[in-house]
Amino acid sequence: MIKPNYELRNVSKYYGKFKALDSVNLSIRPGRIIGLLGKNGAGKSTLMRTMLGFLAHEGDVLLDDKVIKHRDHRIFEHVAFIPDVSGLDDRLTVKQTMDYISGVNPRWNGTIADKLFSISNLPANKKVSKLSKGMKTKLYLLITLSLDVSFLLLDEPTLGLDIAFRKEFFSTILGEYFDENKSILISTHQVEEVEDLLQDIIFIDNGKILLHEDVETLKSRYRVVTLPIERADELNQHKPKVTSKTLGFISAVLPAEIEIPEANYSRANLADIFLAVVGGNQ
Repeated sequence: MIKPNYELRNVSKYYGKFKALDSVNLSIRPGRIIGLLGKNGAGKSTLMRTMLGFLAHEGDVLLDDKVIKHRDHRIFEHVAFIPDVSGLDDRLTVKQTMDYISGVNPRWNGTIADKLFSISNLPANKKVSKLSKGMKTKLYLLITLSLDVSFLLLDEPTLGLDIAFRKEFFSTILGEYFDENKSILISTHQVEEVEDLLQDIIFIDNGKILLHEDVETLKSRYRVVTLPIERADELNQHKPKVTSKTLGFISAVLPAEIEIPEANYSRANLADIFLAVVGGNQ
């Protein structure tokens, strides 16, 4: 059994009296692409920033069995982070930005960088200040993916990008980074765009980890059950947290072992299961 390289042990984070993370225990093993799914304010960004040592917290964050302390720069020997905002220098050109990062970061992989930028369509001699928001985000993403590290944390990485580049990013560019020795943790509201990539999924709500499971195993435990609307009571007796009604039918995600005579059954996606576990917005 492979010992996890990245671990959180009983981690809690308070902002004043507000508990943003509640006794989180989490292990990330090598070679996995993991989704992090939660509502706004559930604790996704706080979890990632705590994992990186950006935030003081209770409990322990460990990397290779070494405790990562608050503002511990050793973390970046093994971990790269793509937040939902970028910190690029507007005065530099795209090429100057790449040259600067390659010069100061020993984890820079020139071979990967050249390959990624060759398919990016980024203008090498254009100043960062003249790039669109989407192009700035693209530059930041590609720089981060050019770092040869073991863990990549992505916090809403394609926010503000058009659908064409989002698809390119997840299907092609991440394909250049990921292998069996690396892990990627992706926090996104657009789970349908990454669902086919994910091997594991984490649900977080009110600062608590509700589940951390293999995606296919999780999907095997639930299914969408659909009945004519006049049979809604048969569905509602199983107390689904969310139901949907359309064209004379009512549907809900229920545990796979539940059988209702003459119901229609279909495969649930991760968004369906998330709502079934967590519930909709109150």
